[in-house]
Amino acid sequence: LQVIAAAQREGRTCAFIDAEHALDPVYAKKLGVDIDNLLCSQPDTGEQALEICDALSRSGAVDVIIVDSVAALTPKAEIEGEIGDSHMGLAARMMSQAMRKLAGNLKNSNGVLIFIT
Repeated sequence: LQVIAAAQREGRTCAFIDAEHALDPVYAKKLGVDIDNLLCSQPDTGEQALEICDALSRSGAVDVIIVDSVAALTPKAEIEGEIGDSHMGLAARMMSQAMRKLAGNLKNSNGVLIFIT
């Protein structure tokens, strides 16, 4: 959130992907975040979160994207599956595919993407 506050002070557009569904607007304001000018999304699945990152990075309209957190990026198959089902490697595969797409988008847009672990 401090990175977002600093970027906003420089007039940059920021997005916060709240995969944990835990953003506290009062705390964010105390850190200097302009909540009214923050693009915020609370996706239900890891794929949704990464698709939002992809769209924002391709648009070139966002300078800073923060994803909170990698651990909360749960694949859709895991959410929809039964408890006890094996989901070996789903999250790693999802992240690997997303990183290949996002790297090029961010290079072209000059944006920054930060994943909180």
